[in-house]
Amino acid sequence: MAPRDNPLNEPQPGLPARAARPSEAELRDAVRILIAGIGDDPAREGLVDTPDRVVRAYGEWFVGYRIDPAEVLRAGRRRVAGSAELVVLRNVPLTSHCDHHIAPILGTVDLAYAPGPYLAEPEDLCRAVDAVARRMQSQETMTVQIARAVEQAIEARGVAVIVAAQHLCMTTRGVQQTGAVTVTTQLLGAFRDDSMARQEVLALLRRR
Repeated sequence: MAPRDNPLNEPQPGLPARAARPSEAELRDAVRILIAGIGDDPAREGLVDTPDRVVRAYGEWFVGYRIDPAEVLRAGRRRVAGSAELVVLRNVPLTSHCDHHIAPILGTVDLAYAPGPYLAEPEDLCRAVDAVARRMQSQETMTVQIARAVEQAIEARGVAVIVAAQHLCMTTRGVQQTGAVTVTTQLLGAFRDDSMARQEVLALLRRR
């Protein structure tokens, strides 16, 4: 991608349109204000380059605003005459940020789908998960978005997604419950409507 004045001021496929964002210089100034607000000197040696690093880091952490996960899957999908009844992908690493404190959410995704006319490449599923994750959101919203992207992009007959994650806003501040894990699920299509299919896929995802 060619360099832009502001790496965060990009189109956001699948998300509501928003007003133009501040310039990169304004973002760096905002970081300096935050540093001063917590009681440190943004001009001291260890912090003088921090605003630039933070802006670039945010461009990486929130790159998902510039990627359509469904398009990632459509680009690599393969039409097949016949395939396995279920495709399961386990332990996909996940890094996101909560929209309450912009604190990291770290966890894993287990995903299963019943193929329709298309199969998704495993690496594309990982890319789609990452694209959804790299936004500010709740874990519940993220889980739904991952499932919907898979269902829509490859026309899967059923999709199941389980996200298990730690929220650093809960482990490093507030109640400070280190080790607490939040688990969210989303079932679509056959896995939502057919009780036997639902039991089968959940048992398979829980198996280790």
